[in-house]
Amino acid sequence: MSIEIFMPALSPTMEIGTLAKWLVKEGDKISRGDIIAEIETDKATMELESNDEGTLARILIDPGTEDIPVGQIIALLSEEGENIVDMDVVVKEPPQVGNPASTKTTITTPSTRTSPVTNTVNRLKASPLAKRFAKQAGVNIADISGTGPQGRIIKRDVEAIITAPVNTPLPAPQQIAPTEQIPQTDIPFTQEKLSSMRKIIASRLTLSKTTVPHFYLTINCEIDILLEQRKLLNKTLAGQGGKLSVNDFVIRAAGLALRQVPAANVQYAGDEIYYFERADIAVAVAIDGGLITPVIRSACAKGLGQISNDMKDLASRARAGTLMPEDYTGGTFSISNLGMFGINEFSAIINPPQAAILAIGAGEKRPVVNQKGSIVTATVMNCTLSCDHRAIDGAVAAEFLAAFKVYLENPMAMLL
Repeated sequence: MSIEIFMPALSPTMEIGTLAKWLVKEGDKISRGDIIAEIETDKATMELESNDEGTLARILIDPGTEDIPVGQIIALLSEEGENIVDMDVVVKEPPQVGNPASTKTTITTPSTRTSPVTNTVNRLKASPLAKRFAKQAGVNIADISGTGPQGRIIKRDVEAIITAPVNTPLPAPQQIAPTEQIPQTDIPFTQEKLSSMRKIIASRLTLSKTTVPHFYLTINCEIDILLEQRKLLNKTLAGQGGKLSVNDFVIRAAGLALRQVPAANVQYAGDEIYYFERADIAVAVAIDGGLITPVIRSACAKGLGQISNDMKDLASRARAGTLMPEDYTGGTFSISNLGMFGINEFSAIINPPQAAILAIGAGEKRPVVNQKGSIVTATVMNCTLSCDHRAIDGAVAAEFLAAFKVYLENPMAMLL
């Protein structure tokens, strides 16, 4: 009997993926643990390992094929002594909602590879994540229009229904399309197809800005003492090959502030709010083609040295494209720092389902009035907190920023 190889779910939120490259060909002997393909997700290109052994008898999806649903069969292995190359092969569809009867498609020749799964009955298409999300929210998934591949209902479609204003007719979710297919200009231009990562960034951030009620608070932090302490600590760490960045202090301060103000370490979940007991901080890292947010786990419980080592490792693997899903999923709070690019102040977009993100600007010399009423020069850094008003109120956000400011301006308190 043939062994089916499926498009895997390489992260908890993955619903579709791109089969970037096959690393094996039909007729190759495959052992358990062999790397057989590269799968491009919204976050990275990852290697697909075989869970079985046999001969690769049939490749059903060509390299470069995009928007392959999780659970769709992409290849077939034949077991020892079996030859299915010249046989009709029955391939099941990915799991769907609706008619419980299983619809099957018979694949008879390699020429059918570009569309190995064909619907033969009219049935509702929805991803497992969308089904679960709709069930938890008490939404009838049959009333939702899908914007995924071939009209498939995906999580964002359910979110669009849940977050629509009460007593307002619910429009069918629409895919975002450019206002002009071809630029109306005589200026020469080139075109570049969106990567899976860029598509997901566009989708998630559009969802965030259109469905999450953002509000923003900015605070100024004087960081001269921090810079002096950093210089002293780095002298101590020089012999060990370590070096602390300002961002390491920011992560530590944010973790401690979230522990002090737990009402800011939350997530909106329909008719519930989740209060997290641990501060797992996602830190934005720019990579080729987009952005990824590796997570520093238990940032409130780690020292500056450990945070620095973890951040260097995560950032290095992010740029190399070797992060695992557990490295960039599950954060409770985010930080985006553009200070190293000379940006004084900016407002970041919340990364759903999180309820807040802290935007860090550059430290710059400014005239300030000290406690004695004299005008002096200080290094000041603007920090802007973006909050989801459904989960965090202004007073809670202000309390968090006040705690964060105390830690950042008195870095010795972070060492206690």
